Amino acid sequence: MNSYFGTSMSFQERMLFCPVQGSESSFQLTDEFGAGEPYAGLAFKVTDAEGFEYSGLLNSSGVGLVINHFAGPLALKMGADYKQVRDYYSQLSIRKHYPLRITELQVRAEQTRYANEDGSRPRALPTSQLSDADFCQVEVRDLVEHVSHLPPEVERHYPPSTGARRLMGEHGLRGVCIAGNRHTVLQVRPLRALRPMLSTDPQFCALNLYQLALMSTLSYCPFGQAPDKHPIVEPMVTFAEEPSSGNWFADSLAKFKEIWKVDVGQTQAYYPLYEDVAYSRRFEVVPFDPELYPKNNPQLGPDQDSPIKIHFLDDRGEIVDTDTQAFATHSDEIILIVIRGTSEMWRDALRDLDAFQVPFEEGVGTVHRGFYEAAKQAYDFAYKYLEKFYAGQKLLICGHSLGGAIALILSEMLRRMPERYDILLYTYGAPRAGDSTFVEAAKPLVHHRMVNHNDPVPSVPAPWMKFKPSEFDYGAAIRFKNVPAEFIAYVAGMINMDADPYTHHGQLQHFMRVNFGGNEVSHILWEPGCETLAEHAACSMALDQYEGLPVRDGLGRQLLDAGDHSMVSSYVPHCWATLRRWQEAQEGARPLVTNREVEWVRLMLSRVEEQLNQRVGHLKEASDPFPRITRATVQAMTKELSNIRMTAKRLSSLAYHVVSAEDVYGAHAAHPECLAEALKRWLDHADNTRSVQLAMAPQGMSMAEFDISMGFARDTGPYYGDILDL
Repeated sequence: MNSYFGTSMSFQERMLFCPVQGSESSFQLTDEFGAGEPYAGLAFKVTDAEGFEYSGLLNSSGVGLVINHFAGPLALKMGADYKQVRDYYSQLSIRKHYPLRITELQVRAEQTRYANEDGSRPRALPTSQLSDADFCQVEVRDLVEHVSHLPPEVERHYPPSTGARRLMGEHGLRGVCIAGNRHTVLQVRPLRALRPMLSTDPQFCALNLYQLALMSTLSYCPFGQAPDKHPIVEPMVTFAEEPSSGNWFADSLAKFKEIWKVDVGQTQAYYPLYEDVAYSRRFEVVPFDPELYPKNNPQLGPDQDSPIKIHFLDDRGEIVDTDTQAFATHSDEIILIVIRGTSEMWRDALRDLDAFQVPFEEGVGTVHRGFYEAAKQAYDFAYKYLEKFYAGQKLLICGHSLGGAIALILSEMLRRMPERYDILLYTYGAPRAGDSTFVEAAKPLVHHRMVNHNDPVPSVPAPWMKFKPSEFDYGAAIRFKNVPAEFIAYVAGMINMDADPYTHHGQLQHFMRVNFGGNEVSHILWEPGCETLAEHAACSMALDQYEGLPVRDGLGRQLLDAGDHSMVSSYVPHCWATLRRWQEAQEGARPLVTNREVEWVRLMLSRVEEQLNQRVGHLKEASDPFPRITRATVQAMTKELSNIRMTAKRLSSLAYHVVSAEDVYGAHAAHPECLAEALKRWLDHADNTRSVQLAMAPQGMSMAEFDISMGFARDTGPYYGDILDL
């Protein structure tokens, strides 16, 4: 047996109290591979059935020995606080808000790994298990005093003895109870968590596009805390509701459970790419412990703090009610802030339509009043969160639709603060939020803006709009359908003749489906130089209308219900398709597009150019009651014609740009071993390897075959010439 490590009582003292001492017990802490070395040297305390305490240190094999204790079972505890200074764990222990009671045991457990890649507990007994020894599976929370910051318990195949705990009575209320006069092996579950992989590099990458699309969709879900009404008198809160942002970050990922559902009606699984990290480096949801944290005391009534107040914004019912929701979480590298988009049709539609321009108080230019009011609420939420948990991390902010517009204004508000936050913004289907002066001043803000195929929402508010909801009749676009003159008179009251026009901010990434006829379809994700492609739905209306009048009914509802605007059915699957196609291009060291796709898009652009030319000619020849408006329209269309020609040239560059690992994975490309581990986990799911034509390069002629058919013979490899010269 291993060496004796001492007790809190002398042998003579124990003999005076009880003559039946003399029992000897031992135990060993191991990882899931059966090794005890990760726990060598840790301090332990043991209480016997009579309430006497013994202390010691585990030996080099993680074994502890207790001799001469009273007969009966023992309660084992290992709650010694972490003692190092000026490292990551010590900073968590001394932070001002919600300092964590981190033990030496927790730090050791975070350095171990799971025997099973999926984090499930081993079912088989260790091969080194002695036939005369007891065995149980334990967690750190079983052995320490403060557990509110630790992950929820995971089902175990070999739980500690309940009989030993009953025999211990009041002395067995804390710790793991083990049998006396025995050797017990305690397999400690590693403290590891899953963390969605996100790149902190400012450059656009397909990984962030997909991952943040999932987060933006998750923002439509509740936080999922139970109970969520204050004051909370229960000693703990739970996060069982799926899907919810609370369940994601406080429950499932903390337990190393892969989760894929971001919408209650979702049937197709979309797994994020997860990295395996030490538990303390996960995306955190703060603990709830009324005994440890005074802010959690129910006696504070409505002022009581809980995770939902810190991580989740819902201003419905507040004095200032903008119907804005958001959630925030953080790791050691990233603070993630996600803004919800349009959810409640009527209330959010009114905010979307409040396009009156107001001064941007934190900077220059003017912004959309409806979006700005919501952004101010989001700012108060974000700033309070940053005050608590900002420690130099990158700020990743994202949002869909209305949430994207709010996220843009919020990001610019935060960028201009003295703290000089490093911000990276991704938006999906976001409408315009500010005028050209605002957009120009916000150029230093790194913003990647995705528009999905025919999504019409990025087309609003139109550059000329400046109206208030009280001035807007939701059915006007329908009633004036056959009365062009009345419609123009109505529009004239909203024309923005005394201010800068609305315009878009950020680097556009447009997902464009390429339909070759039949069932063959592919896609191109790129940055076109013209609004015609990025706002194709609105442009189609413009080409088919008379004096600005849409020919389709119910424009307002179309904008909100359009299929290409949906996250679950369009943005998320298309972001996934982009990631898959970019992965395959990177693995094959080939460009993102084929010559076949290039030629198809060039043909489409030529047709659009022809339509625009016809429209310009019609406007110049027609009688015009509003010449100033017509002149502005002609100028805009003429500019667009020039942009279309530039876009055609830009398209050719895609035919020879070979995809790099940085294009796909951003900063994670610099850590190939960790990336390979995460990719294996992701690709082990059949949902991520299924054949979806939209995610693949088109079939038919290869690039080489196409070139040969056009009379160009070349060596194998990408084509580096100008496709326009063909």
